[in-house]
Amino acid sequence: MKPKAMQLQINGQTHRVQAAPDKPLLWLLREDLALTGTKFGCGAAQCGACTVHIDGAATRCCVLPIQALKGRRITTIEALDQSRIGRALQQAWLDEQVPQCGYCQSGMLMAAAALLAEQRRPSEVQIKAAMSNLCRCGTYPRVRAAIERAATALQAGSTT
Repeated sequence: MKPKAMQLQINGQTHRVQAAPDKPLLWLLREDLALTGTKFGCGAAQCGACTVHIDGAATRCCVLPIQALKGRRITTIEALDQSRIGRALQQAWLDEQVPQCGYCQSGMLMAAAALLAEQRRPSEVQIKAAMSNLCRCGTYPRVRAAIERAATALQAGSTT
């Protein structure tokens, strides 16, 4: 498709971009806007490395065309610390020593943030259902522990 001018709301800012409407959001973020925290994993929206929020919902963006995003709010890992939930999760990730290689972590954090925004005290079943992202290092038990820790911190009001 031929490039055209579009406006997208990304991390609370309006970005005027010139791109083919069928260009996947992942590549617009990484190549055109230098927001490289969102990772390419499988290219088929299966692994979750490319997870961002679209209007608050965890969404895999490696196959999502930018033409579908007009008027929608896009949030990437670069803006995670702008929310109380994001800060609680980042601290819990550190406290539980979740990352090993770290490649999947931005997608994991974005999926976890969407979960906690929807469900402040998720059950183990809800956590497992929401966290379908793949991790080659197998840090799933620590991810679950970090989400539980962040939920507890949010309930206690211990994050700013």
